[in-house]
Amino acid sequence: MRTRHSERHRLSRIGWLRAAVLGANDGILSTASLVVGVASAPQARPSDILVAGVAGLVAGAMSMAAGEYVSVSSQADSETAERALESRELREDPKGEHKELAEIYVQRGLDRALAAQVATQLMAHNALEAHARDELGLSDTTAARPLQAAIASAISFASGALLPLLAVIFSTRNLAAPVTVIVSLLGLAILGGLSAAMAGSPVVRGVVRVLFWGAAAMALTAAVGRMFGVAA
Repeated sequence: MRTRHSERHRLSRIGWLRAAVLGANDGILSTASLVVGVASAPQARPSDILVAGVAGLVAGAMSMAAGEYVSVSSQADSETAERALESRELREDPKGEHKELAEIYVQRGLDRALAAQVATQLMAHNALEAHARDELGLSDTTAARPLQAAIASAISFASGALLPLLAVIFSTRNLAAPVTVIVSLLGLAILGGLSAAMAGSPVVRGVVRVLFWGAAAMALTAAVGRMFGVAA
């Protein structure tokens, strides 16, 4: 009989989940804050509010994509460099690398004889991957993927930013700010709860955390809009 592996692990989606959640959260929060700030200015016209929101969506999506790509590319470069260094060490000192790998397994609980045997078999199969995984902590599951992270960030930011924009489009000038705040906070709460649930974290904590920072950001930008206004 085949044994069914029923455990559900979340590590395989850490990379894209992180980028997607960060992008959507940023999309809602930054665009809503921008819209609320402009809408709170007494002289702001409906077209000013909408243009500010659209500009924020485009600029934010590109900024998120570029930032994520550069950041994750640096991580990928570091991983590549570490693998290259490990490959060179395996060529120059295979016995020392075998001893090093065996010592890792000893520290994890194996006796020395078994640790040496495990290290021998794993290095015979794929020495570089064995060292990358057990010595450096690198694997295909957690590998840095710059393009994937950049695309996920841009799409998720734009998706999140659409929420406050729709609130502006379907509300009157006088209600633009409060409607945007309510809709955006609701979206942030749902996003915070979903992301916490997917990551296996307490849902209430995730919701409270994102609501606190969202409300603070929109309150500050509303104050700025009222203080400085918009030039006619």
